[in-house]
Amino acid sequence: MEALWRSSLDLHPSSLSSISHKLSKANSLPSISHRSRISCSKYSHTTSNRKCRVSMPSSDAYSKLLANCDSKIGDESSIYSEQNLNLIRSISKTIFNLAAAATAVISVCYDSPAPARAESLTIAFPVSRTTEVNRVQRTLIETWGLIRETFVDPTFNHQDWDLKLQQTMVEMFPLKSADAAYSKIKGMLSSLGDPFTRIISPKVVLSCVEDSPAARAGIHEGDELVEINGERLDGIDSETAAQKLRGRAGTIVTVKVRNGKNSQSKSSLREVNLPRDFIKLSPISSAIIPHRTPDGHLSKTGYVKLSTFSQTAASDMEKVIHQLEDQGVQSYILDLRNNPGGLVKAGLDVAQIWLDGEETLVNTVDRSGNMFPINTVDGHAITHDPLVVLVNEASASASEILAGALHDNGRAILVGHRTFGKGKIQSVTELHDGSALFITVAKYLSPSLHEIDKVGITPDVQCTADMLNVPKNSSLMKEKDAATTLETDSCIMVAEHELDMQESKGTAS
Repeated sequence: MEALWRSSLDLHPSSLSSISHKLSKANSLPSISHRSRISCSKYSHTTSNRKCRVSMPSSDAYSKLLANCDSKIGDESSIYSEQNLNLIRSISKTIFNLAAAATAVISVCYDSPAPARAESLTIAFPVSRTTEVNRVQRTLIETWGLIRETFVDPTFNHQDWDLKLQQTMVEMFPLKSADAAYSKIKGMLSSLGDPFTRIISPKVVLSCVEDSPAARAGIHEGDELVEINGERLDGIDSETAAQKLRGRAGTIVTVKVRNGKNSQSKSSLREVNLPRDFIKLSPISSAIIPHRTPDGHLSKTGYVKLSTFSQTAASDMEKVIHQLEDQGVQSYILDLRNNPGGLVKAGLDVAQIWLDGEETLVNTVDRSGNMFPINTVDGHAITHDPLVVLVNEASASASEILAGALHDNGRAILVGHRTFGKGKIQSVTELHDGSALFITVAKYLSPSLHEIDKVGITPDVQCTADMLNVPKNSSLMKEKDAATTLETDSCIMVAEHELDMQESKGTAS
């Protein structure tokens, strides 16, 4: 539920050093193509200015590398220097016993409980001579650093996260393939106990646009692209792969795809010819449902289906609402059923289309337990017509944020089933190799401080699952009989009844 952003990896924790990872340039030591700049905090009596390179020295160059990592601090920390050197020698001895190969060194700076002291821990690990595994080792360090600075649980599921890096590097060293190396990163992330914190290979299909050529060809989420027009994708980032897929409408692109659910089988690899086509990415579909009220007069209900919270969700919905207003609708049904979420900001922006004033949209809780409300700023709703929001067990994440915001602020009635219960917020970072790293960085509560994670939101009015009859193909919304199709949906019938009740209460008041 997060925007994809390319991180500079400039990280600023409260109790740890800031670490920035950048591509290294040529230097005298064979390099892992990775550099860490360690900037320690200022202390009451001394200031540390340490610069360390993550590199791959041979054993005879190891002492020179240690000299590069010496800290320029006062005499008060000299006790720690000898302790650290002993620890470094101990760790490096273990590593060199495991592999008589090049070794990478990464230094981490900590605040010491005693004033005027800075403690440095240098962890050594073996670096693979297999090029593709070496590349994944760098991805591992990027992943470890981002988790260390931003993961919502500061205890990392009650484990030593620095030690976890060392263990994973040692496990990765003897591997011969990138796929096997990525599995070690996934194993490291799984130890956090959070299924939403995960890494996605740049070759894995995240999702298929509905009714797109890929979807029609049977390509599914989790499948892996192996080749595009005969060119293997090893070492190719996601943007380059996307450019190879694009082309003039009507031309053919040939891809080889491995089934994500049965990747070990020889039959899982297949070749597919995809015709390029124009693809509409709007997550919005809409219709007008004519409705006769209990007093006999004919009214119009605007039906809006939101399938995902993309970057254009709010702007597309705003256009649709204005169009429906121009056509004289008197009430609205917002359908969030089977919407798994998307961008948090998109969910908040959609909420502001319906709300006035400075209402609280959601409360976020960070890794330190601090709660921060997110409010509208001088909101002006496009319409104040009665609103019902449809939800079900597949409405998750940003869908729950929006449903909670509209419900708790008294703007909408919820109809349907208890929602999924995903009350966590992820950031998404594109790593150097094109992988997408999802990290849970916060959890959220509804405006009324209701817990959502693993609980969900209970609607005001239930409609039973066996009565649902909503077509999955959104293109049906464009057909002439769209309104008739929608009127056969029992939950929409319940929503219309609730809208009648709202109107009657408004008339009575």
